[in-house]
Amino acid sequence: MGNLSIVTIVIIAANVIISYKGFNDFGFFEKYKFQVGPVQRGEQIRMFSSGFLHADTQHLLFNMVSLYFFADVVISNLSSIQFLLVYLGSLMVGSLLSFYFHKNEYHYSAVGASGAVSGIIYSAILLQPGMSLYMFFIPIPIPAYLFGIGYLLYSIYGMKNKIGNIGHDAHFGGAIGGYVITLLLSPWLFETNLLMIVLLALPIALLFVLKKLGKI
Repeated sequence: MGNLSIVTIVIIAANVIISYKGFNDFGFFEKYKFQVGPVQRGEQIRMFSSGFLHADTQHLLFNMVSLYFFADVVISNLSSIQFLLVYLGSLMVGSLLSFYFHKNEYHYSAVGASGAVSGIIYSAILLQPGMSLYMFFIPIPIPAYLFGIGYLLYSIYGMKNKIGNIGHDAHFGGAIGGYVITLLLSPWLFETNLLMIVLLALPIALLFVLKKLGKI
């Protein structure tokens, strides 16, 4: 955890450069952020470009530090190219889920790499569910799979109760992307980690059940 590969450096650099361009150029930021109305009018590039923009330096730093800590787990278990597929695929699934949940909110907008990073985190957990994670506010190590399940359950809670100015749906969508793409790239996981695959799928299934029932 925490090693920097060339592909990770390139992704972090792209996020920093594009985000700082957005910080200093309001027109650029408005043109490339995710916003439902323009996407419906055909500006699908926003589904992708918004994943490299951030609201402020703190937002950018949090996402890039999170990426730094989990990227190497994915790269070492898959490859740099497959890591990139997980990252970009998760970004797009995060945007698609946001669009699905907010398609009737013309002015809804969002930015950030959180969906892509969530996909990398969920991919890393799927690949190494037994690793322990340390949170600054919890003094004991947390099994990765418990963190993953808890993270998605909190995202459901955040979506249902509209907690904070946070794109919980993009986070959740990114995690779905990371989960599905990792399994497609690593079918051997069905033989070695089937129980974890099922456990990590439970909050995903719960989200769509709640959506079907109109509870979210």
